[in-house]
Amino acid sequence: MPTSPRKPVIIVTRKLPDVVETRMRELFDARLNTDDKPMSQAELVAAAQAADVLVPTVTDRIDRAVISQAGPNLKLIANFGTGVDNIDLDTSRTRGIIVTNTPGVLTEDTADMTMALILAVPRRLAEGTAYMKDPKSNWAGWSPTWMLGHRIYGKRLGIVGMGRIGQAVARRAKAFGLQIHYHNRRRVAEEVEQELEATYWESLDQMLSRVDIVSVNCPHTPATYHLLSARRLKLLKPTAYLVNTARGEVIDENELARIIEAGGIAGAGLDVFEHEPAVNPKLRVSERVVALPHMGSATIEGRVDMGEKVIINIKTFLDGHAPPDRVHPAMF
Repeated sequence: MPTSPRKPVIIVTRKLPDVVETRMRELFDARLNTDDKPMSQAELVAAAQAADVLVPTVTDRIDRAVISQAGPNLKLIANFGTGVDNIDLDTSRTRGIIVTNTPGVLTEDTADMTMALILAVPRRLAEGTAYMKDPKSNWAGWSPTWMLGHRIYGKRLGIVGMGRIGQAVARRAKAFGLQIHYHNRRRVAEEVEQELEATYWESLDQMLSRVDIVSVNCPHTPATYHLLSARRLKLLKPTAYLVNTARGEVIDENELARIIEAGGIAGAGLDVFEHEPAVNPKLRVSERVVALPHMGSATIEGRVDMGEKVIINIKTFLDGHAPPDRVHPAMF
């Protein structure tokens, strides 16, 4: 009686939604991380040595040290996430390892969270919630001068990165009456500009000095590391707000904390941080900062969609075809 062909070994570095893990077990020899504890570098190396396909997440550093020690069977790294700044793409290419990601499925969720922060910071929602939940507070009722924030209607929103998420943010913001400005590597299509009534700025410096709210929606690449540097942060108006749901490394976090503390800008809404999970203590305690624990894409629907993309990329690759979401270094 012929034996069944060996199922490919798929090693998953973190706990994924049950429906995704179940399907992986059906299709592959999937080895799961049921404890959901981040793997150490030694554990990542061991996984790369044993796997046919490695499924890391955006918080796993699949760097040169890990990839250079990968076993001969590792031919695909199917990242559970859109960003791939956690993976050394050059070393992967040198070793003949294909890298895929999960683009598109998180656009609406991340744009929703961005818009939530654009609303929350000027209107002081986190402060109000904290006050109402504090058992020591003694709310005396409505007051004409208490807990005043700022209107966002009619303000200028400057979007840094006008890709899928940036455009989704612009559509939401336009519905709230914000004027859309943007800076991008390349100008978007004329019909998109017309739809969004968006103003393009080739110079990021010029845009930053003119807008009331800045939304960071670009990927983290060597070119965007500290794109919002100390010098550029100083260009913002003292009344401006900064929102980041992209990657913490795009902003000089220490300088941002200093500027907020000094009153150089009005506040910030941050879902990502430069040295996650560490966060600058000044940002954590500031009443003018709404800080979230990297929740931008944290919906059940989004995570399941990500898992389905990972499975499709793996299955397509194992069937001998080019995976639909193959990543090329030039893309980033």
